Amino acid sequence: MLVNTTVKPRGARFPGRYIQADGAMALLGQEAQAYGKRATAVVDRGIFDLLETEVMKALAGRVDFDLVRHGGECSEREICALAETARSKGAEVVIGIGGGKALDTAKAAARDLELPVIVVPTIAASDAPCSALAVVYNEDGTVAYDSFLPNNPNLVLVDTGLIARAPVRFLAAGIGDALATWYEADSCRRSGAFNCMKMPGVSLAFEVARFCRETIFEFGVAALSECDAKTAGPAIERVIEANILLSGIGFESGGVAAAHAIHHGLCQLDDVHHHLHGEKVTIGVLAGLKIQGLDDEFRRVRDFCRSVRLPTRLADIGIADPAEAKLAIVARRACRGGEIIHNEPMPVTETMVINALTALT
Repeated sequence: MLVNTTVKPRGARFPGRYIQADGAMALLGQEAQAYGKRATAVVDRGIFDLLETEVMKALAGRVDFDLVRHGGECSEREICALAETARSKGAEVVIGIGGGKALDTAKAAARDLELPVIVVPTIAASDAPCSALAVVYNEDGTVAYDSFLPNNPNLVLVDTGLIARAPVRFLAAGIGDALATWYEADSCRRSGAFNCMKMPGVSLAFEVARFCRETIFEFGVAALSECDAKTAGPAIERVIEANILLSGIGFESGGVAAAHAIHHGLCQLDDVHHHLHGEKVTIGVLAGLKIQGLDDEFRRVRDFCRSVRLPTRLADIGIADPAEAKLAIVARRACRGGEIIHNEPMPVTETMVINALTALT
């Protein structure tokens, strides 16, 4: 095959469709029937009993369906079990409802069956719902590998009323994950690093990433107050859109860099395992700004994080004793060959990461 070496493409990827509203769950059956006559829906085990009746009501009369209680991990065994259930029932569309692991299981099973997939996030704790990525775990809960999927979800259906009723910590964590989107995309823009499509991002990707940051800065505090009141008000509507859609497009199409690399390093420590993805990413954002020497922006972001209940010190994510040997473990993982920290517009060493993390004690 001849390879064209003169074309230098840029690219972006998006979910097929995105619908957001208070009460959007009621649209699930109506939307599902566009993809087939029979659905297999996997529901997060933590909310299965709470949502079972609502999901059945939404699907009844629109499609034939089977409900499956998710087992807890997005593991190869769980993915295979869901795929086998969907295959044996003759499903024409797979639906995932819940948090990230349930959604990723649905996405991976649909990939294996070559079926369309609908995801219905019930928290806005990360930008994973819109992505063509499933994080696969071992049965013991440790990360096994990232599975890059050929397609983004066909439909992301976001019920903001459900998300507003979830614990506020999840929304705050999603703000932390979304906070990384602009800073990492901007690093990739300046360095010319590739995005998740293995090519530089288009201009739209960086503008979406910038708008994501502006949105959470403007509406973050008010959105948490609305979530405290379990109300899907105007601020939480904007922040949910930023956490899920804007950040999802921004990270896949703009690129990722230091913040998520440092997150990967932090995950090597037992101290942080009970903290949410976005909480650890927040520490990565702050450390990344220190690495770049952007002190004024560091102070701005730190103050914002405090206002939206996000961690700003290592102790806030359980690292009460940040010995250099412990930070060296983080830095070694973050800086290993081929890691995304090397998407930064300057060389980053393990010593630079240790120094940046030390500044957060």
